[in-house]
Amino acid sequence: MAAIKTSVGVLGHSPALLADGINSTSDVAYYVVVSIFVKMANKPADDEHPYGHSQFESIGALLVGSFVITTAVAIFWNSVDTIYDLFSGVGSFSGGTETALFVALGTVVLKIALTLYTQSAGKETNNPSITALAYDHRNDIFSALAAVIGIFLGRLGLYWVDPLAGALVAIVILRTGIVILRESTSDLMDTVPGKVLSEQIMSLLTPLSEIQHIEEIHAHRFGPYLMINITICIDGNLSVFEGDKISTKVEETIKANISFVRTVHVHYHPEG
Repeated sequence: MAAIKTSVGVLGHSPALLADGINSTSDVAYYVVVSIFVKMANKPADDEHPYGHSQFESIGALLVGSFVITTAVAIFWNSVDTIYDLFSGVGSFSGGTETALFVALGTVVLKIALTLYTQSAGKETNNPSITALAYDHRNDIFSALAAVIGIFLGRLGLYWVDPLAGALVAIVILRTGIVILRESTSDLMDTVPGKVLSEQIMSLLTPLSEIQHIEEIHAHRFGPYLMINITICIDGNLSVFEGDKISTKVEETIKANISFVRTVHVHYHPEG
C-alpha cells in the first residue's frame, strides 16, 4: 500500500497522496521497529535484568514517536514548498488524477480497520509500542481524508488545496508524535503514578482496618507492567509475623484489583 500510494502520488500529481505515501512508508519502518522491540521485551528475566526486559516496549514507542515527528516535518516542508512554487509561478500543478482519488479513498477504509484493530490490541496488552502504532494509524486516516479532499478540489481547479491538506495533516502528525514521546519518556523516567492510580490504591487499602496510615505510594512502569512500592503504618504492638500477613494482604488486594501489576513491594513500620 505504501508503494502504491507513493507511486500514484507521483504519477497522479497529488502532493497530499504523496505525503500520505511517505507517511505509510514510515509506517512499515515503525512496524518493523515495534516487532523487534516487542520480541526483545518478551525475553525472560535474567541476573542482569531481574524485572525482565519490558522497558524495551517503551524504547520502541520512543523510536516510533521520533519517526512520526521526523515524517511530519518532512511532509510539512514539502507541502509548504509546493504551495510557494504555485503562488510564485515557479512551479506548475495540474491536480490529482482520478486514480489518485480512488487510492486515497481505499486508504481511508483500510486505515479505519487497522486503527480499530491496533487500538483493541493496545488496550488488551497495555503495550505502549502497539498503542503508539494505533495513534499513527489514526493519523493516517486524517492524512488520507485530507488527500481525498485535496485531490477532489484540485480536480475542480483549486490546486493549492492539495498541498495545503498535506501541510495540515503534517501538523496533526507532529502533535501525535509529541504525545507518543511524552508518554514513552514518562515511562522510562519512572514518572510517579498519576492521581487516578494513587486514588485507586487508596480506595482499595482504606477499608483494611489493619492499616492505620498510608505514608507513600510510588509506581513505575516496565513496558506494560506496573511496579508498585508502598509504605504503610501499622499498630506498633503487632509482631513481625502479623506485619508480614498485613503486607501480603496489601499485595494480594492490589494485584487482584489493578490490571498489569507485576510486583508490589510493601514496607511497614509502627505508627507514631
